[in-house]
Amino acid sequence: MSAGKRFPFIPRFGRLAGSIALSLSLLAGSLAAPQFAHAEGQIRIAEQFGIVYLLLNVVRDQQLIEKHGKAEGLDIKVDWQQLSGGSAVNDALLSGAIDIAGAGIGPLLTVWDRTHGRQNVKGVASLGNFPYYLLSNNPEVKTIADFSAKDRIAVPAVGVSVQSRFLQYAAAKQWGDKAFNRLDKYTVALPHPDATASLKAGGTELTGHFSNPPFQNQALENPDVHVVLDTYELLGPNSPTVLYATEKFRTENPKTYKAFVAALAEAADFAQHDKGAAADTYLRVTGAKISREDLLKIIDNEQFQFTVTPTNTYPLADFLHRVGAIKNKPASWQDYFFQDAAIGQGS
Repeated sequence: MSAGKRFPFIPRFGRLAGSIALSLSLLAGSLAAPQFAHAEGQIRIAEQFGIVYLLLNVVRDQQLIEKHGKAEGLDIKVDWQQLSGGSAVNDALLSGAIDIAGAGIGPLLTVWDRTHGRQNVKGVASLGNFPYYLLSNNPEVKTIADFSAKDRIAVPAVGVSVQSRFLQYAAAKQWGDKAFNRLDKYTVALPHPDATASLKAGGTELTGHFSNPPFQNQALENPDVHVVLDTYELLGPNSPTVLYATEKFRTENPKTYKAFVAALAEAADFAQHDKGAAADTYLRVTGAKISREDLLKIIDNEQFQFTVTPTNTYPLADFLHRVGAIKNKPASWQDYFFQDAAIGQGS
């Protein structure tokens, strides 16, 4: 079966089909209709799945954007949307359906390159530093070199998601830059909850999943599932997930933008210094099927850093330009993040 065909064994395709349909409709809208900036005091935010979006959960739960907006004399209406995959998120941003995009550093670099000199999409902040695991339930797969035509690897968005870009980065290290996309033909787009359920259940052609927390930890509860690749070993501690926006939104909505950035900074301080309360927030907002005890085991460790300062993102940016995945070469991380994107020294 080719990577492009539907997988009848994958459960709960409703969310995936919905994400694809939304992505296509938003893209069509972006091509057919002009974009109009809405009035100051409104913000629409797209998030995806996993603990890596916990800062947004805190912002939402404590109504921090509204709080900081009032400090600016502004009542802000906040709209929250959930999508799956960087492609859907980027299409939503470019169509004007959302104002703040939450996705991996890979999708940010793709849309930054695509809009360079036009909409000028750039990063707003990091959502923290987290290791991502490439998992497999195939006992023959010990390294990425062991994946073959009989394997399928789930990623949120083929070729665009940060998981896809991490896989390409690893392939280039294994076989050289010319073979950076060698494993792309084995990847399929699937939301993390569905991919986790399939990998744990086994018995399907889906034998790999480039995951994120807590889904990777839940998958590892099955003794047949093991870690093939750890992104901290690949790149060192890094910020895999970020928030980004168009220059137009930032410029035309300065008070709303300022309130959003301040809300994120407050949420990061809260989550970093009270992991128990952060865990409670995640469970309350997402309704995730994971115990508080198990969740704390995941986030209460030194590898998890809730910070808005982007960390170690440039190696991936440089790689993507080197292999031709993006045309514009950034001189540093500050080229694809707004100047006020971080507190402290980013990278």
